[in-house]
Amino acid sequence: MDLGLQERSILVVGGHGFIGRAIVERLRAEGAHAIPASRHAPDGIVMDAADDASVTAAFERIVAEHGRLDGVVVTAAPSARTLDPSRNSDPAQVLEAFDGKALTFLRVANAAIPLMRAAGYGRIVGISGQNAFLTGNLAGSVRNAALIIAAKNLADALAGTGVTINAVSPGTVVEEPSPEVGIAKGGQSRPTDIAALTAFLLSPLAGAISGESIAVGHRVLGTTHL
Repeated sequence: MDLGLQERSILVVGGHGFIGRAIVERLRAEGAHAIPASRHAPDGIVMDAADDASVTAAFERIVAEHGRLDGVVVTAAPSARTLDPSRNSDPAQVLEAFDGKALTFLRVANAAIPLMRAAGYGRIVGISGQNAFLTGNLAGSVRNAALIIAAKNLADALAGTGVTINAVSPGTVVEEPSPEVGIAKGGQSRPTDIAALTAFLLSPLAGAISGESIAVGHRVLGTTHL
């Protein structure tokens, strides 16, 4: 299927990470100009997503070099495995996790939106996670839930503008997922699975899909979310 991404300029924040690399590769295979960004980028753009000036400069460079900004993916965040379980409810750790994921997404999205609104078209996708729907890891849950809520608020504010915003929520991400799914757990998925869904949401074929949080891997087994 042709996703219509040829020649489109798409920034992938965190594009040198485990998930980000797969997204960049998939977008390039679709013919897009996929531009990875990170603090220490071996290629693409150097961007500190915690710094407003760095984010603004990155978007200015993309527009100067490519003449357009069609999509943004935000997958930059420390792995949930870096969170200290002994500090699960420590406000300092919760705040750090929230800032590193949810506010990174919001900062990047806010910088992209004016460019996309002016063009009458744009796609923004944030990579969240299924522990947004689970207890047991307060910092991980809060940071992912906050990203989903931020995406929904922004999407609603942009309804009818041609700019869509969605979240993708994988379970555990591994190279070789187990086919088994346990009660109260999400299914495992590959980085390439996340990349495939993300590429579709960045495509014109996704139409007016906006404000959604879509699971990759079986969504948490044994629960419903209305």
